[in-house]
Amino acid sequence: MWKKLSASALTLSLLASGAMAMPTEAAKNEQITRGEFVKEVIDALGVPLGTGQSVKFKDVPESLKPYIEKAVELKLIKGKTATEFAPNEKLTRTHAFIIAARGLDSDKTFSEDVLNQFKDSNNIAKGNRAEMAQAIGLGLLKGFEDGTIRPKDAVTKAQAEKILERFLAEYSPVATNTTVALRILATTDIHTNIMNYDYYKDTVSNSLGLAKTALLIDEARKENPNTLLVDNGDAIQGTPLGSYVQAVQTLKDGEAHPSVAAMNVLGYDAATLGNHEFNYGLDFFDEVADDATFPYLNANVRDAATKALKYTPYVLIEKEVVDSQGNKSTINVGVTGIVPPQILKWDKSHLEGKVVVDDAVQAVKAIVPQMKKEGADVIVVLSHSGIGDATHEAGEEDISYLLSKIEDVDAIVTGHAHGVFPGDKVDPSLTNVDEAQGTMNGVPLVMPGKYGSHLGVIDLQLEQDGEEWNVATGTGAVRAINKDNADVKKEVVDSVKAAHEGTIDYVRQAVGTTTATIHSYFSQVQDDPSIQIVTNAQTIYVKNKMKGTAYENLPVLSAGAPFKAGTRSDADYYTYIPAGELAIKNVADLYLYDNTLSMLKVTGADVKEWLEMSAGQFNQIDVTSKEEQQLINTEYRSYNYDVIDGVTYEIDVTQPAKYDPNGKLINEGASRIVNLQFDGKPIDVAQEFIVATNNYRANGTFPGVRNATATEIYPDENRQAIIEYILEEKTIDPSADGNWKFAPIPAGVNVVFESSKKAVNVLDGNTTIEYIGEGTDGFGKYSLKAN
Repeated sequence: MWKKLSASALTLSLLASGAMAMPTEAAKNEQITRGEFVKEVIDALGVPLGTGQSVKFKDVPESLKPYIEKAVELKLIKGKTATEFAPNEKLTRTHAFIIAARGLDSDKTFSEDVLNQFKDSNNIAKGNRAEMAQAIGLGLLKGFEDGTIRPKDAVTKAQAEKILERFLAEYSPVATNTTVALRILATTDIHTNIMNYDYYKDTVSNSLGLAKTALLIDEARKENPNTLLVDNGDAIQGTPLGSYVQAVQTLKDGEAHPSVAAMNVLGYDAATLGNHEFNYGLDFFDEVADDATFPYLNANVRDAATKALKYTPYVLIEKEVVDSQGNKSTINVGVTGIVPPQILKWDKSHLEGKVVVDDAVQAVKAIVPQMKKEGADVIVVLSHSGIGDATHEAGEEDISYLLSKIEDVDAIVTGHAHGVFPGDKVDPSLTNVDEAQGTMNGVPLVMPGKYGSHLGVIDLQLEQDGEEWNVATGTGAVRAINKDNADVKKEVVDSVKAAHEGTIDYVRQAVGTTTATIHSYFSQVQDDPSIQIVTNAQTIYVKNKMKGTAYENLPVLSAGAPFKAGTRSDADYYTYIPAGELAIKNVADLYLYDNTLSMLKVTGADVKEWLEMSAGQFNQIDVTSKEEQQLINTEYRSYNYDVIDGVTYEIDVTQPAKYDPNGKLINEGASRIVNLQFDGKPIDVAQEFIVATNNYRANGTFPGVRNATATEIYPDENRQAIIEYILEEKTIDPSADGNWKFAPIPAGVNVVFESSKKAVNVLDGNTTIEYIGEGTDGFGKYSLKAN
């Protein structure tokens, strides 16, 4: 029990600390700051101080942190925001009385009607009215003789003395709890971006790289040593570095994969598997994982034969921490992870017959009680899944919001969608989302971007209950890397030096030349050479594969998509290859993913449905409106906008989309695809076609694709087919065959879209596109002229 001070003892405390001088008129009228007041409250209570290391407010000086920490522990203060306390701001009467009322921790409640006795009660902010009513009801706040309470007035030191006197007269001291500030640091979707280097452009890039994220990790660890570091998957694939290690250098037994080498150096505590961990097959990932000094966790992938979980489902990490009393304690942190069940489709050739995948939500619901039974004080879920919605459908891809509703889940790291939370806008239909605190349904949740762009920081406040620790509160935040300098962590650079240099040599190997610039700036709004090169190469490859088969005489079409088209609000994310020598790095820029070639046998009717799905890339244009209308639907992923070469067609964007971005039928009678022709004639809906594509699409559930009557997945990468095509052609004359266009839009309809501002440099001769000016988030705005 802490000693309650008398009013005279309080005055002596204030005088000794210097917050109150000798009671001269000048001293009495001097205003007190928020930080000073909190310090004096804590000093007056006589409670022992901790280290101050759990303070999450960035604007609190070191000398004040132990007092702020104790005030948070006693639930006297909350702060202005999750990261700001504003200790130097003048203390208002509202905040002073709220702090005092919280300190009394009374079970009594008082109606806000008690505020009506004061003439200026309407000046109390809505969010403060309940606690101000409490202060009045408890006798702390009595008001002035003129019938006002002046809630916005600054508090003088003389007034602070009186407030504290009333507070201590009513205060019933209780023992403070022992608490621990536990910090979870998280990365996700690194995709082999270890160095701050863009292998496609063959230059340093300070907008990415785990070597830069590592500096944020060091800083966050210094702020709070009670820290765990985790990764949320998709670490081993995504750049030419990943391809080089897998296919050129060929990872050997006992040799650490660059991603694992970097994570070992940084001291990761745990990681989960993302969908791209399966891209190279199960054996390759096993070789990657066996050199990790941390456990890889997954709770929903099972061996197809035995039905046993294939990977370690969870781990309990005994974390030694320093508590609020400065003593060492041990916290048991349980960590588990999940991956989307769709890996069975995306990597069918590697996984079919070898593994099965449980619904991710059900898997977490099943594993959490086991973790609690084994003594987990804290449960962290690594969810390689997007945020999703509030409705659970078995086997769905994006489920992190649903995980926040599961009992005993204390923290969630999400990813997969390459977004940022808190930061990016979330579905407004989701309830109980607090972006300021970084929580969903009260559970801290972070999505730390992509390629090392951000570090996720989850701060948990634990309270001791006997021998156990319980999570009392938690917040989630993300920190962006510094894009204005090339600072990196040397140890990470050294860990991948050989692989990084080998990759640069690899991507610089020449394969041919191009007579003109190749770019993807307008690949979503007109037939584009950057896609045409891909579809040409795929057509030749599949035609050769068809020779001597039952499909030899069927016409071959080819599907390609704009992979780099400003994806996910990145104004620099476009393909740009200058005229001249073509190297492997340029081919990798044209085709980002380590997909393998595939073919599907479909009908003319399927081709139309396939294109109807792709046409969901566009918003519906209202021909009666004179207002500016955005053409591109930003919710639709550019890699799902398939152009199919070998047929000709128009897209009528004045009509509604037939399918939503997930392939769900939303307008059954809609038809955006018009004048669809093959060989100069309207397509025969019953005619059979072979479509060259990739394994991702062939194993997916696209409308049209899902009706395929035959599928072949080939071992060769699409990227390799492009290299062989360029080697055969030697010189590429990049041009599109114009097999698709928009159906006429009436003159006067103001249709715009966004692309890189750099695209203005390639507009010469383009009669349908005009640069307007600044767009959003660093993009440029362009108009699409009526046909």
